[in-house]
Amino acid sequence: MHIHTLRQWQHSHDFSAIHHRGESRTIKVLILTFITMGVEIVAGNIFGSMALLADGWHMGTHVAAFGISIFAYQYAKKNRLNPNFSFGTGKVSVLGGFASAVALAVIALVMAGESVSRLYHPQNIHFNEAIFVAVLGLAINLVSAFLLQDSHGHSSNEGHHHDHNLRAAYLHVLADALTSVLAIIALFSGKYFGLNWMDPVMGIVGALVISRWSWGLLRDTSSILLDQSMQGTDIIKIKKRLETDSDNRVADAHIWKVGPDHYAAIISIVTHYPKPPEHYKLLLKDLKQLDHITIEINPCLEPPCLQET
Repeated sequence: MHIHTLRQWQHSHDFSAIHHRGESRTIKVLILTFITMGVEIVAGNIFGSMALLADGWHMGTHVAAFGISIFAYQYAKKNRLNPNFSFGTGKVSVLGGFASAVALAVIALVMAGESVSRLYHPQNIHFNEAIFVAVLGLAINLVSAFLLQDSHGHSSNEGHHHDHNLRAAYLHVLADALTSVLAIIALFSGKYFGLNWMDPVMGIVGALVISRWSWGLLRDTSSILLDQSMQGTDIIKIKKRLETDSDNRVADAHIWKVGPDHYAAIISIVTHYPKPPEHYKLLLKDLKQLDHITIEINPCLEPPCLQET
């Protein structure tokens, strides 16, 4: 029986990025957004503005998205050392970002559908009241964006990891601000130039822009959730680092993200002169993004086995 401690060969599998500032500020933005949502939905119905109503609906789904973000923060923090998660809870924030991206896509679809309907069935609009509420909504959006952007900038300055939750929340707030601006433009166009059709058209424009943001966030988060490999140029760099030592050849390499900025690697090496795994890990020690490295060493017993290219 092995009687020595295994500590020197063991390490933490906590690859989550806990952003306390991002979490606290997201909660503040959630409260602001919830209040504004209620005001805009009620005002949009009373004053007959599709642009204002769309902004209120938009904020309602953002409230749900912020709730997802906060849940992801709490869940990742609570389970960061839970052994039931093989590589920790690093992907929880990514999953929260993905869910928020789906919410953005649904928002865009609903906005576009209702806006098209209003083009064929226009409604009377109380411009003065609707403009006041839209400006109020924009002001709250700007405050929320400042809170989230400041938190994001603070994390970057300290060298923290990317926070897909925070990015998703920031995109939601930007989408809110966009729909508020479009609503204001549409309402002023209708009031001063009689262009009432601008109200639903701006709803369609907002839906298209939000769809674009949603697609970008879906693309970035889904690649991590589906264990997409590291970029080819980075893998080539890792292979060269290993193969310049002795007569090593990399037979196989799997390198994927286990968190927002953490990579795990399983690398198979063929060599005539096998060394302990720690030797090969030291060759990669300056590649800080590799947090979990597993090395498989295959002794080459036949000379031809390393001659293939």
